[in-house]
Parts: sequence; C-alpha cells; structure tokens
Amino acid sequence: MRLLSLHLLNFRQHADTKLTFDGGLTGIIGPNGAGKSTLLEAIAWALYGKPAARGTRESIRNARAEPRAPVRVELEFELAGHRYRVVRMLTTAECFLDGGESPIASTITGVTDLLQRRLGMTRAEFFNTYFTQQKELDAMRNLGAAERARFLSRVLGYDRLSGAQELARERRRAVVSETSGVKQGMPDADAVRQARIDTDAQLLQARALATIAAAERVTRDATLAHLAPRWVTVQADREHVQKQVADLRVAESEATAFTRDIERLDAELALIATARAERTALLTELAPLFEMRTQLTAQDALAAVEADRQRLVERLRGDTEQEARLIERAAKLETAPALEKEAHEQLAQSRAALTTSEASLEHERTLWVRDKQEAETRLESLRAQYTELSAQRDTMQAMGEAAICPTCGRPLGASYRITLDQLIEQIETVRVDGNYYRQRVEQLARVPDVVATLDEKRRATQSEIAALDRRLVRIHTAVNDLAGVTEQRALLGPRIAETQAALAAMHAEYDAAQHAALRATVARLNELETRSARLSGQIERDGVVRAERSRVELALGLARERTMSLLSVRERAEASEAQFAELREAHAQAESDARRAEVEATAATAAVERAKAAVSTAEQSQRELARLEGRLDELDREKRLHEELDRALTELRTDLNAQLRPELSEIASRFLDVLTDGRYNALEFDEDYNLVVLEDGLPKPVISGGEEDLCNLVLRLAISQMIAERAGQAFSLLILDEVFGSLDDTRRGNVVELLRRLNDRFEQVIVITHIEQVREGLDRVLV
Repeated sequence: MRLLSLHLLNFRQHADTKLTFDGGLTGIIGPNGAGKSTLLEAIAWALYGKPAARGTRESIRNARAEPRAPVRVELEFELAGHRYRVVRMLTTAECFLDGGESPIASTITGVTDLLQRRLGMTRAEFFNTYFTQQKELDAMRNLGAAERARFLSRVLGYDRLSGAQELARERRRAVVSETSGVKQGMPDADAVRQARIDTDAQLLQARALATIAAAERVTRDATLAHLAPRWVTVQADREHVQKQVADLRVAESEATAFTRDIERLDAELALIATARAERTALLTELAPLFEMRTQLTAQDALAAVEADRQRLVERLRGDTEQEARLIERAAKLETAPALEKEAHEQLAQSRAALTTSEASLEHERTLWVRDKQEAETRLESLRAQYTELSAQRDTMQAMGEAAICPTCGRPLGASYRITLDQLIEQIETVRVDGNYYRQRVEQLARVPDVVATLDEKRRATQSEIAALDRRLVRIHTAVNDLAGVTEQRALLGPRIAETQAALAAMHAEYDAAQHAALRATVARLNELETRSARLSGQIERDGVVRAERSRVELALGLARERTMSLLSVRERAEASEAQFAELREAHAQAESDARRAEVEATAATAAVERAKAAVSTAEQSQRELARLEGRLDELDREKRLHEELDRALTELRTDLNAQLRPELSEIASRFLDVLTDGRYNALEFDEDYNLVVLEDGLPKPVISGGEEDLCNLVLRLAISQMIAERAGQAFSLLILDEVFGSLDDTRRGNVVELLRRLNDRFEQVIVITHIEQVREGLDRVLV
C-alpha cells in the first residue's frame, strides 16, 4: 500500500487541509494539539469508517464549523497496481477505482467491506501492521515474562486460539448441562418395563371378558328374536280391534250430532214463521220512503249552495284585511333601495382598509418572528459551545502540562500554555456573544408595539365589516319584501272583485230546520228497510231448512243401525287385553336383556381398546427411553470430543508460542544485521522473552540505551512484517507516530539514519513528531 494524497474538510482541528505524499522518508512536524495524529485517524476513518474514529459523529466535526457544515475526508492510495480514491462523509461514502467517474461502492458499509477485502486486513491488523507508536516500541521493556508472551500473542493474533478454546469449553459445559437435564427427565427403566408387563396382562383379561359378553349378547338376541313374531301378530290383532272400537265411538258420536242438528233445524223453522209475520207489518210503514228521499235530495242541494256562499263571504273578509296590511307594509319599505346603495359603498371602503391593515400586520409580524427565532437558535448554540469549552478548560487547568490534548489524546507538554490561552480566548468570545444574544432574545420576547397596534386596528376593521354585513342583509331583505308586497297587492284586487260578483249572483231559499227533520225521518225509515231486508233473507231459507231436516233424519237412522252392529266388538276387545299385556311384558323384558347384553359387550370392547392404548403408551415409553439413552450416548461422545478439542487447542497454543520466539528472532535478526552493517547479526528471546543481542555468536550482556531502542524498533518491524505476511499483503508502508520522545539528539539521528537505510524494504516511511531537530535527516517535511 502507498499513500498518494489526503484532503480533510472540517475534520477535527482541520478546517481545510490538503496533503500529498511521496516515496522515501517523510516527516510531519508540529506542536502538540496541532492535528498531526488526527491525520492518521482521518486515514483510518476513510478506510474503516466510524469504528476507527474517537467519539461520536458530531464530535468529529470541527468545533468552529457551522452546525450543519459538511465533514469530508478524501484519501488516494495505490494498492496491487490499482489507484483508489475514497470519499467519506458522516452519512455517505464512495470509492472510485483507477480514476473512474462512477464509484465501485457507494454506501458506508459497502465501501468499508470492499476496502477491508482489498487490503486483506481487519482494522486491528491494519493498525498493528502499518502504524507504530512510541508506547509500542518499549512496550515489552516493563513487562514480565508471562505478560510479554501475552502481548506478542495478542498482536500476532494468537489470542484467537483462546477464544476458540473458550467456545469449546462453553459447548462442553452446555453438553454437561443438557446431559443432566436428560437424566432428570428420563423415566425409571424398571417402571417402564413393569408398565409394559401390566398392560399386556390387562389386555388379556379385557379380551376374555369381551368374549364372555359377546356370547351373552348372542343368547339374549336369540330370545328376543323368538318373541318378536308373536309380538308383531298380537299388536296387529289389537290394532284391528281398536280400530273397530274407534268406529263404534264415531258412530255413537254421529248419532248424537244428528239428533242435535234436528233440534236446531226445528228451532230455525219456528223463527222463520215469526219473521214472515213481522215483515208484513213493516211493508205498510215503508210505503212513503221513496217520496221522502226525493225531498231530502233537493234539501241537500240547497245546503251545498248555502255552504259555498258562506265560504265566499269568509274569503272576501280575509282578502280585504290582507290588502289593508299590505298597504301599510309598502309605506314602510319605500326607503330600502336608497339605503342598499349607501350600505354597499360603506362595506367596500371598510374591506379595502382591512386588506391594507392585514398586509402591514403580516409584514411586521414576519420580521419579528424571524429575528426572534434566529436569536434563540444562536443563543442555544453558544450555550452548548460555552459548556463544552469550559469543561475542557477546567480539565486542562486541573492537570497542568500533563493534560491530554482533546484532539490527539497526547500530553500537551510545552504546548500547554498556548493551548490554554487559545481555549480561554475562545470562551471569552463565546461569553460576549452569548450575553448579546441573551439580551436580544429578551427584547424580542415581547410583541412589538407596531405589531400590537396593527393587530388592534385589524380587529376593529373586522368588527366594523361584520356590522355592515348584518345591516346590508337586513336592507336586502327589506328590498325583497317590497317587491313581494307590490306583487301580492296586484293579485288581491281582481280576486276581491271576483268574490263580490259571485256573492251578488247567489239567491238562497234554504231552511235548515226543515232539512234536519226530513233527514231524521228518512234515517228512521232506512233502518226499517234494512230490518225488512234481513227478514226477507231469513224467510227465503224455509225450503232449504226443511230439506236439510229430512236429510239429517235419514242419516240419524243409519248411524243408529251401525252402532248396534259394532257393540259386540267392544266385548271382544276387553277379553284380549289381558293376553296382550302378558306378551308385552315378556317382550319388553327380552328387549331390555338384549340391550343390556349389547351395552356390556360394547363396554368390554371399549375395555379391550383402552388396554390396547395402554399397551401402545407403554411401547411409546419404551421407545422414548431408548431414544433418551441414545441421546445420552451422543452427548457423552460430544463431551469427550470437546474435552479432546480443549486439550488439542492448549497443545497448539503451546506449540505456536514455542515457534514464535525463533521465528520472530529470525526476522528481527535480519533487520538488525542490515541496520548495524553486520555488527549485530542475531537477536534472540530467552524462555522469559527477554531480548538478547548476539555479537559474534555470543550473548552481549550489556547494551546501550540507543542499541536497546534499536532492538525495540527492529522487533516492532518484525512483528509488523509477520502480521502483513499472514494477511497476504506486501509490507511497503510504515508510519511511526512520536517514536523520538525518550531519545536524545544523537539517538534521534541514529534512528532517522536507520529508517533511511530501510528504503529498500519500506517504499514509504512517514514519521510524525513534534521535535523540530529531526527534519534535517528527512527527505521531505510537512509542517
């Protein structure tokens, strides 16, 4: 991998920073807090996204940028013969290949997954390979033997074996727990076998009882079958006799009914004779009825004419009174048209005034609300900024020069006072701005006088328009009423004249008392006529009633003869009833015994089925027991397998740790041989992972501080190369962040010179430091 360029926009301290990288040894120099390490964080954020950055998404944005200002990092690099350009923002990401205009990935997760596959490294492997910090060079110096082994296992990825071993142990514990659960849920084997024996015995017993019940049922069914034909015959005979007895009762009932009919017909003939005498007297009284009806018709006609005349008189009186009221109403409505015109003009003037007032009010209110919202928004932003800056100042003052830089995470040291003064100046600026905007918000909280005045004027105009609208509605109503009054008067004149002419043409000679007396006489005679008609109908039935009496008298004689012939059947039915009752009781008993035998046979069959179900349940219990026993065998095998896996992983980790020391020593020795021109050609670890330098094949008991730093450097380079080789990537980039902090000027120069001599192995080396003295040995410097 080879870096080409980096562009940061509003990323932490960098408002707008552009860097280009070249091969060789490059130095990035600046004071603490200037944003040097932020460049490394930006590179990692462009490649791996949010997990590679500290803090939240909003804390990445530059503190002096606007709240919605864009945050952008653009990184270009070469990898495996291809040129990549990555553009990452807070909510989007894109990756372009070989100068293409269309991205090959265009989502946050898509870009991250693509670059991780192309690099062949996770974020942790990438940092452990390409990046080296001061604390990592001498990390092993202060560690014990076991801690050194764990440190090397962690950076080389061997600790993943511990994770795999823990998974195996967890599975073994789960298997043991499941085994315990299976054993607790298993039924007792002896109880299962005994249940099978008991159910087989129950089945044999149930089958024997079912055989006995079936034989008893056959016997009872045979007895019932023997009695059934006799019972059917007796029932048929009895039904025949009962039918004849019923016929006797019917004949007796008919004779009684015919006797009653003769008595009824005799009474009706007597009533007909009485009606004939009464009708003769009524015909004499009804002789003048026709003449009286003619006179009543004439009186009804005169009454109708008199009713019409009274209606005309009443209508004339009503129309005359209405005409007088209309004349009075027209006199009151004559001024309505002039008032309507005046009301229209006043309403138009008021509406124009309201439009002007509303426009002025809306303009002034919009200006006020906009100023108020802008002031409140700015005040809230300044309060949040003041709180954050004050907390940073208090923390920095409490820690002094040991305070941690809020952006790079390193001690400020000599830059403490400059950084603190800048922070205090920012706080003062934010405080002054906050006081101004707080006063501005308080001023704008009250409604301005011009807005209140315009609002009051608008409400007054609206009230005036509402009053004018109501007055105009009343005037409109009066105008419409005037037209209606005129139209009604025009219709009433001809109608009154017509009514008066009709009354003049009428001549009435009607006598109401004579009409009432004549109506009463005719009503009485009508009732007598109705009574005469009813008597005539009754008299006309004389011949029919006499014929009906002759027929009923004949039928009565026949019914009495049939009754005499059926009297012997009743005696025979009484004699056979005792025999029928005896046979019925025997048949009922046989039928009851047959049903009881059937129920018992059915119950025995059901008992057999229940016994079979019990046998099936016992068999299922045996199969379940066998299954659980098989599961226990499987769990036991799996437990032994995971125990063996745990042991194998332990041995594998031991073997890898044993191979780690010679492999790491060999790679570090090659680096050391090159960097010391062959003076020291071997570097070894003893069993306690102590670093041992060999000179001419012999351990050198004492080495200088510079040589120790050199050994730590080649050790870190060896670790990085091992990780890169296992990730399948060429190791061409090396970034050293603040590795000169504990070195004097001579040792710093030695390290720089050694790094320059590694250019055949590392095409691109980037050194980040706040020490100005190392710039002379670098190929290029970014300040």
